[in-house]
Amino acid sequence: MKAEDIMTKDVITIRGSATVAEAVRLMRENNLRALVVDRRYDNDAYGMVSETDIVYKVIAYGKDPKQVRVYEIMSKPCIVVNPELSVEYVARLFANTGIRRAPVIQGKLLGIISITDILTKSNFIEAPTALRLEEKIHKAVEAARAICTQHGAYSKACAAAWDEVEELQAEAAHQKAEAMVSAKVSFEEYCRENPNVPECRNYNP
Repeated sequence: MKAEDIMTKDVITIRGSATVAEAVRLMRENNLRALVVDRRYDNDAYGMVSETDIVYKVIAYGKDPKQVRVYEIMSKPCIVVNPELSVEYVARLFANTGIRRAPVIQGKLLGIISITDILTKSNFIEAPTALRLEEKIHKAVEAARAICTQHGAYSKACAAAWDEVEELQAEAAHQKAEAMVSAKVSFEEYCRENPNVPECRNYNP
């Protein structure tokens, strides 16, 4: 499954110039834990303001939410997700960055994806990617052994069958390595843009 398959499409946005009190009202009315902060112009980055931002940066210091603006406490630029990314990759990205949700963007805002979406809407229980590949590899190995027994260990059919096994094993290794590299690269880019955010202060690339 991909991010676009499980994302929430009805996204509530807010202006960066809005007050925190307005953000809280929107969150309460729509039962949300975060809002996407609109871009000021076409090439601007999206932002994100969450309940954590409000609690940690406003309430904890006794500030008046009617006086504090969203842009003062939001995360911007925020980490964004491509709709084509697999759910497994999104989960790893969230784990590596410590975030709980991210806007899904491809040119424009398409939706928002959260750890709740991953947990409740994805098919990770019924069809985890690693398990599906393991099953394919196991079946391919059994098939290769049967073919080699039937046609001989030095036959073309036997060699082709084991080639298929090797291709599946290579695919499994590639997916694992690619996911790790992609998540690392995304996190490094985020930290280059936001070197002072808490999750990046102790990060050494």
